[in-house]
Amino acid sequence: MAFEGLSEKLSAAFKRLRSKGKLTESDVKETMREIRLALLEADVNYKVAKDFVAKVTERAVGSQVLESLTPGQQVVKIVNEEMTALMGAAGERLNRAKRPPSVVMMCGLQGSGKTTHAAKLGKLLRKQGHRPLLVACDIYRPAAIEQLKVLAAQAEVPVFEMGQIQPLKIAGAAIKHARDYGNDYVILDTAGRLHIDDALMDELKGIKESLQPSDILLVVDSMTGQDAVNVAESFDKALGIDGVVLTKLDGDTRGGAALSIRAVTGKPIKFAGTGEKLDEIEPFYPDRMASRILGMGDVLTLIEKAQEDFDEKKAAKTLDKIKKSSFDLDDLMEQIGQIKKMGSLQQILAMIPGAGKISPDDIDDSKFAVFESLINSMTKKERRNPSIINPGRKRRIAAGSGRTVQEVNVLLRQFEQMQKMMKQFAPQKGSAKKGKKGRQKTPFGFGGINPKNFGF
Repeated sequence: MAFEGLSEKLSAAFKRLRSKGKLTESDVKETMREIRLALLEADVNYKVAKDFVAKVTERAVGSQVLESLTPGQQVVKIVNEEMTALMGAAGERLNRAKRPPSVVMMCGLQGSGKTTHAAKLGKLLRKQGHRPLLVACDIYRPAAIEQLKVLAAQAEVPVFEMGQIQPLKIAGAAIKHARDYGNDYVILDTAGRLHIDDALMDELKGIKESLQPSDILLVVDSMTGQDAVNVAESFDKALGIDGVVLTKLDGDTRGGAALSIRAVTGKPIKFAGTGEKLDEIEPFYPDRMASRILGMGDVLTLIEKAQEDFDEKKAAKTLDKIKKSSFDLDDLMEQIGQIKKMGSLQQILAMIPGAGKISPDDIDDSKFAVFESLINSMTKKERRNPSIINPGRKRRIAAGSGRTVQEVNVLLRQFEQMQKMMKQFAPQKGSAKKGKKGRQKTPFGFGGINPKNFGF
């Protein structure tokens, strides 16, 4: 996961601070030295890391901190505030044109994920109630137009293309088409190159001067570290960008690009790609990202993800089943599906304060697939009443799913534990109505699935 190494090193440094009842100036400076090394190892720009540590040190050695009853927590608070400021203080959204449509020009080098993230952005805007139009302006890369069409179909967003004519003519015709058909956003998927060259920049400058896009977004690969920062700086100097889309933030990346881009270019990160699926893109909030890096979780983003897939009718039905103690394996399948929509377990746990410390080795998303295959191998009667599953049925279920009888036993045992846990959520006789109403707002009906109950 992104920032994993940095988070571990910062947590270790803060743990030593918190263990001391009173801090001295030398304690703070020693911790700041560890923080600077952690930032440099995370591939943060040297000058950015140096300035960041200087600001934190200046605030942390003040009497307000050193004489505080909780000096260690005060230092963590300062680091959190400065890290948030480093990445831009407040999240920034897309600009809106005074007269629709708003034109968003996606640019970047080949392989950065530009076409994919154009489709991701289109899907995100559609889910927000907008009517985006994707435009195929990459006429050079083989199958680029076809790739955009395939992704757009999956995102349920229309595509405008005119083959391999001049990109400027395609973009101009697309805006006219958008006005005629009521599209409020036009997303231009422009051509990339293997490296920055004059021909690429001249083409982008021509589109910018002619169409005056409301946003020029540079797509950069976060896994390239300082190279991503250098690319952003070069594009900004030559073209003038309005923001950055940081891709592959879910990968095993050190995260230096996210912490350096704003400080080096002065331009905000507007969106972050968090996975390969088309719905795995999210607005970039510096304060939330700082909290994740410092191991404080990101509950707001977790709630937003849950609400995206929240079905009130299904939740009410699940709650009713819990009340009647009739929650069955079909309902479990539905709950697993809701969790999978939100991302991997590691991504979800990283947003829960404290839970991000759980080792990735202790979490195995493949268990969900095992449980699903076992449940799908059962009859309707068995799913609704697991107590009837005897040794003969277990052997049939295992053979039908390609799994083992032992795994069938694990599933049934974990499900039994879940049922016992759910009885605690079922309202008792005479319980207050207010409590019942409050539980109905829980996104997963019964408060979600605890990974430990599944052996993760």
